[in-house]
Amino acid sequence: MNEQNHPESSGLSRRDFVRVSAVAAAVPVLSNGLASPLVHAAGSDTMKIGLIGCGGRGTGAATQALAADKGLVLWSMGDVFKDRLDSAHKNITDWIGDPEQHPKGRAVSKEQLSVADDRRFTGFDSYQKVIDSGVDAVLLTSYPCFRPEHLRAAIKAGKHVFAEKPIAVDAPGYRAFCAAGEEAKSKNLAVLIGFCWRHHPGMKQAFDKILSGSIGEVNSAYTTYLTGTLGKRPRQPEWSDVEFQMRNWWHFTWISGDHIVEQAVHSVDRLAWAMGDVMPKKISCLGGRAARNGPEHGNVYDHFAAIYEYADGRRAYHACRQIENCSNDNTDYVYGSKGQAIVEGWAPTLKASDYSGKELWSVKGSGADVAAMYQNEHDELWASIRAGKPINDAQRSANSCMLAIAARMAAYTGKTITWDEAVNSKEEIVPAKMEFGPMETPAVAIPGKTKML
Repeated sequence: MNEQNHPESSGLSRRDFVRVSAVAAAVPVLSNGLASPLVHAAGSDTMKIGLIGCGGRGTGAATQALAADKGLVLWSMGDVFKDRLDSAHKNITDWIGDPEQHPKGRAVSKEQLSVADDRRFTGFDSYQKVIDSGVDAVLLTSYPCFRPEHLRAAIKAGKHVFAEKPIAVDAPGYRAFCAAGEEAKSKNLAVLIGFCWRHHPGMKQAFDKILSGSIGEVNSAYTTYLTGTLGKRPRQPEWSDVEFQMRNWWHFTWISGDHIVEQAVHSVDRLAWAMGDVMPKKISCLGGRAARNGPEHGNVYDHFAAIYEYADGRRAYHACRQIENCSNDNTDYVYGSKGQAIVEGWAPTLKASDYSGKELWSVKGSGADVAAMYQNEHDELWASIRAGKPINDAQRSANSCMLAIAARMAAYTGKTITWDEAVNSKEEIVPAKMEFGPMETPAVAIPGKTKML
């Protein structure tokens, strides 16, 4: 791909954006003349949706949305890269053409895919073109570093939103995202974040039991995301520095937030769930880079071990690792005054016992629950919009992401930091202006030397 083939950057200064977004704005009149979006009666009319970010998760989100509501039409698509957009459009077309891939009992018609050539946009400003294309809602599944800006623009334009996690990669982005989430509430707009495990049938039952006192008062939780290294893409001669880093985005902190923020945040979110979604008072974290090497691995760490300390004296723990040929685990261990629970959604293993080993309860589940959770979140989102009671979990989800961001900050600096210090940090790791061209690989953080801002 030739650099000159990329459209020019929109020229938006991120620093201007986060400063403006952090201030609550007055509710503008929407394009339809109302102060809130039209309520779409169940199944009686069409809602046009736009896809912003055409990677694998974006493709999946689009198909799940279309399967959730036969009145949804995929109207427009946008991505920084044309090849990703073209691939996503083909994959969605093929999916619609193969009824066996549709969720059981769901009829998805070819008419639900209506992305004309002039509604397929590329470049850094493609998100705004999708938002302006006449859609009622957008799916925000582009690179995490852009999520706050994309949400701000969507809410300003009066669009309902499904956004993938994580919601930001730094504290200024977190604050901007939260401000946009509050504006969405004032406009009666939906904002659902893709913490899919909260929609896993068996896991919901397990956490309901935990939080209802079945193991007593929750004293602590330990969650893990121990897995292998994600793939890497060798540099092509025609790629600029920025394109090379974006093609390997999960290995660069400014784009992904590091793997504790991009991947393991699911487990951090479940830690928050177990602790009643109360935020800690202090965060400490060990982390480093033992096995990564080569330019494709950017500047991210490959292991973290976080400690969250709460005002009431409780502690919770999280460990994540991306290193090959190691023992893997993706389980949540929750400890209460009367017993302990083991929550693992993949197998699944969902059970609790007292401290003598006697079983207190178990939840039945199947491997199909993992696929179901992705569909469930879209079923719930679009049904809430149809009912005129749109879901908005922006603040809760943003807090879970900030827990992961704070742990990364503590690991990178080697400092124990307070929650207030974390959320009020002025460190902006995303470039102020995005455009294709030269960009040095950011240095790997060194605890004790990297500064807290």
